[in-house]
Amino acid sequence: MKEDLNDLVGFMNVARERNFTRAAAQLGVSQSALSRTVAGLEKRMGLQLLTRTTRSVSLTEVGERLLAAIAPRFQEIEAELDSLRAMTSRPGGTVRITTTDYAANSYVWPRLQPLLRQYPNLKIELVNDYGLADIVADRYDIGVRLGDQVAKDMVAVRIAPDMTMAIVGSPGYLQSTAPARKPQDLTLHNCINLRLPTRDSLLPWELQKGRRELQVRVEGQLTFNNVYQMLDAALEGFGLAYVPKDLAEVHVRAGRLRWVLEDWFPTFVGHHVYYPGRRRSSRAVELVVDALKSGYKRRAQ
Repeated sequence: MKEDLNDLVGFMNVARERNFTRAAAQLGVSQSALSRTVAGLEKRMGLQLLTRTTRSVSLTEVGERLLAAIAPRFQEIEAELDSLRAMTSRPGGTVRITTTDYAANSYVWPRLQPLLRQYPNLKIELVNDYGLADIVADRYDIGVRLGDQVAKDMVAVRIAPDMTMAIVGSPGYLQSTAPARKPQDLTLHNCINLRLPTRDSLLPWELQKGRRELQVRVEGQLTFNNVYQMLDAALEGFGLAYVPKDLAEVHVRAGRLRWVLEDWFPTFVGHHVYYPGRRRSSRAVELVVDALKSGYKRRAQ
């Protein structure tokens, strides 16, 4: 039984890393020993779990099925062990969070700083990503996304007010171009795009006026993968940017930027922290979630 469990752990690490060398380093064993371990598991099961080439490792259909079956159970065990350790020691461990740069800067990082000072054994890994990561498959503990982006099978708690998106441009840029009076006019402008993780995917500009909703595909000289560089480029006069309204407000008040098509600004359900409901969270995860949601409650009051 113990041998089977150890072999399953070895297989699970190889399956996640898609690489024997990296998986072996994580487990503290040699690559050859890990290869023998997985081969032994396959022999006892009478099934091929991995397809190996000189350059890559991939899962067979049976391997995919086995990983999907055992990974959540091992995560439950790890979470329970973390919870038990917290009963006799100060909460610690690493909490992995996937979010976006805007949410991280606006809500997550400011609220975690006091928590980290209070619990020096707690570690945070904060990953900014505009892709909608599968937090179970990608081994995140929690995610932070807009409310309508959270999968229905997750436990979700609001941590921020609704978010309005805005289009902005510098006075100098706007004076040099024809005014944008309707969404279709955006196609005539130098617009600053946001690249999503997939190579050919740019974020469309979602607009709303009353019940009318539009998605506009824009073009321009510049494409970034975070909103802060987009905002900086707009400030420098390189074109129009589509960014969270509260990021641009200070610059609009100072005269460095102007609103464009203000009556088309859309509002989205605010950011939520979310996590799988089917497994028990560790004490460290519970502390992080509490810090994120309590920060919103204090602001709301």
